[in-house]
Amino acid sequence: MSFGIALTALGLFLLGGAWSIWQADHDVKGRTTPQVLFTVVLLVAAGLAVAAGILYQV
Repeated sequence: MSFGIALTALGLFLLGGAWSIWQADHDVKGRTTPQVLFTVVLLVAAGLAVAAGILYQV
């Protein structure tokens, strides 16, 4: 497995983690501020990892 494929797989894993955190909202309070911030951090990291993986393969 090449390094680019590994980076893309890592990015998709982080994207799944962001989706999981985004879906775990509280019944009464909804989404908390730390939950939203962590989701944004994971989305940025996932985007960077996928972009780096794709560019590494080119």
